[in-house]
Amino acid sequence: MRKLANAELDRLNKDEFKEAEKTPIIVVLDDIRSLHNIGSVFRTSDAFLIEKIYLCGITAVPPNKEIHKTALGATDTVTWEYAKDVLEVIAQLKEEKVNIFSIEQTENSIMLNDFKVQPNEKYALIFGNEVKGVAQEAINLSDGVIEIPQLGSKHSLNISVSAGIVIWDLFQKMG
Repeated sequence: MRKLANAELDRLNKDEFKEAEKTPIIVVLDDIRSLHNIGSVFRTSDAFLIEKIYLCGITAVPPNKEIHKTALGATDTVTWEYAKDVLEVIAQLKEEKVNIFSIEQTENSIMLNDFKVQPNEKYALIFGNEVKGVAQEAINLSDGVIEIPQLGSKHSLNISVSAGIVIWDLFQKMG
């Protein structure tokens, strides 16, 4: 097997990306501290044609040199918007009939492997602060909570890893 060169990967250019049909997933990043995590989520969102990213609270916004290190230009392709208050974003998405799920460990959460996507529905996924997780107020307004099954001794995954796992899982379930 021969490793493919970038020119052989047949990727979309920026204009083609903007025009492409998007995966009906919206990512909400609330109070994310790490600029590298933010950039990584942008890059994952580009890879799976995610519709939009909301950057809320203390989450930094592009242009930013540290975000760019991991986003590698995805801040120019993926649509994003800053909103100070995640609760206002949730209220707006609810008005738009978007299904809202926090990614967290809670009572009565749905394990990711058991989560079923509904056809022709749009989903918003809320990812919270690296230490505190998703705010309880945001969880309370969510339609549900998705939990990534974990079997080891640690209690959590890095936010960019969590985003990659959940986005990929919903993307492949959407077919």
